Amino acid sequence: MVPVWTGPAPAARACDAGRVTLQPHLVVMGVSGSGKTTVATRLADRLGRPFAEADDMHPAANVAKMAAGTPLTDEDRAPWLATVRDWLTAEAERGRSAVVTCSALRRRYRDVLRGAAGGVTFVFLDGDPELLAERMRRRKGHFMPPSLLESQLDTLEPLEPDEDGVRVLVDGTPDDVVAEALRRLGERAPRHAQ
Repeated sequence: MVPVWTGPAPAARACDAGRVTLQPHLVVMGVSGSGKTTVATRLADRLGRPFAEADDMHPAANVAKMAAGTPLTDEDRAPWLATVRDWLTAEAERGRSAVVTCSALRRRYRDVLRGAAGGVTFVFLDGDPELLAERMRRRKGHFMPPSLLESQLDTLEPLEPDEDGVRVLVDGTPDDVVAEALRRLGERAPRHAQ
């Protein structure tokens, strides 16, 4: 079962000449240790949107593979990415824009997520590898071992200029990161108001 935060929805909508349109979903992306869950839950709370953790949508076989220190293949990721995309589409069909965490390390993975109804904007959390490794070492009870950080960094394809999204450094406090993400998203608002 996917845990979903269900708060008020009005902030997820924008009015344009009397017509109500959904804002794009937010996919908070980045490698393990970048703070996706912390930032995404706070963004969902601030924006009044439903939230889901894509890690909870992984098939059991994927979780077991990562817990054993084995990186996932594209074949492993394909059904998982489709599940995340379909969850976003289901939220749009309910008239809600959502926030979801997802590593979305490669452009082709993001291409799958972009297929969700309602549109998608990425919030790319980026940071120094040493900081990310330290965060992973301090984290308790997560299936992703610190040993897989290097493979994630090798896989990572940062957002390209034609992709709808913002890059936010994670060297500040969670509140700082959320504030910067909201500021950068606000700067992009004209693109979404069309």
